[in-house]
Amino acid sequence: MTRSTTAGHLPADPQRRYWLRAGLTSAAAVALAPAAGSAAPAAPAGVTAAGSPTDLLRLDLNESSYGPSPRVGPAVQRALAEAPRYVSAAQLQALQSQIATLEGVASEQVIVGEVLEALGQHLALSQGAGGFIYSVPGYGALVDAARPFGGRAVEVPLNARLENDLPALLAAIAPDTRALFVVNPHNPSGTLSPGAEFDRFVSAAQARTLVIVDEAYLDYREDAATLSAVRLLRQGQNVVVFRTLGKIHALAGLQVGYALVPAALAGALRQRGVGGAHAQNQLSLAAASAALADPAHVAQVRRSVAAERRHWQQVLSGLRLRSTEAAGNFVFVDTGHPHAAVAAGLLQQGVRIARVFAPYHTWVRITVGTPAENRRAQQALRSVLAQLGKAQGGAAA
Repeated sequence: MTRSTTAGHLPADPQRRYWLRAGLTSAAAVALAPAAGSAAPAAPAGVTAAGSPTDLLRLDLNESSYGPSPRVGPAVQRALAEAPRYVSAAQLQALQSQIATLEGVASEQVIVGEVLEALGQHLALSQGAGGFIYSVPGYGALVDAARPFGGRAVEVPLNARLENDLPALLAAIAPDTRALFVVNPHNPSGTLSPGAEFDRFVSAAQARTLVIVDEAYLDYREDAATLSAVRLLRQGQNVVVFRTLGKIHALAGLQVGYALVPAALAGALRQRGVGGAHAQNQLSLAAASAALADPAHVAQVRRSVAAERRHWQQVLSGLRLRSTEAAGNFVFVDTGHPHAAVAAGLLQQGVRIARVFAPYHTWVRITVGTPAENRRAQQALRSVLAQLGKAQGGAAA
């Protein structure tokens, strides 16, 4: 079942906003700044202005607590010497070539940057008003960006296993569809669409519309290379593959990623100014190159997260809570209690989790952190669920 809408879908995560919004952010900062001579009210000791503990454990945005490759720090330090200079075309080309070699595509097919939003805007502007199909609940950055330019969200609910409903997504394609956007592994459920079935789905869909596959969390799988849709792009299919370095590479604060796109689309995006040297910065490029050159660090983080994710599943099973078989760096679990109550209880204990993902109002998404972070979060979850259980029992009595 699908429903077409221009509102009501999930907003994009804040760490992956489109660069064009920077001007709006600056204007908002001026408008919201305290008046001269005034001061924000002081927060009590040990508490932030928002009312949460100052030692807040942030398990809400699926950032990596394991940190970037040890090669990144020295690379960024060296890049500081170039900070007074704009990124040159040669510097950008070097990173594109590095990525192209890793991915097995032509260098001109690599667009550097967190470009999902720019891609959505380009498709809406160049092709006119039309539908953008995606799974809900889900990551809506591309659809958000396309809407002001005539893009229309076409929402397809997850299936009963909380996976991308591939047959329903395929059935939603219409003559005015501009793109089909799918996140695999999915966010927030963490479920991975089966490899052979997913390949057949993409091959069928790309014959009718552009298919955009966000693989932000696929690197957490050891078999990522055999599952990635980049294999289909290499075959000449009408497929875009997006990767961010803000997850397993732990560069969320540097806003760097890349897209692998068909050559014709890459040229059109560059003509629109997307992914050019002017849109880059010296530190992000240096960090990205260093991170991508250290597969051993990625493998170690992958193993650590997998072990901690298994421990989370054991804890949740012991609490008799239903959860998905998540493939990323997070768990998605049905607590049986309203999300707002669980989230508020955890925040009181210094643990911040993700927002609610309607219509799963009793489910929570929790990022897998370091062992120490996870033990703290698990103890807090036990405590909150016990308190809510007592309150519920008291109300029933």
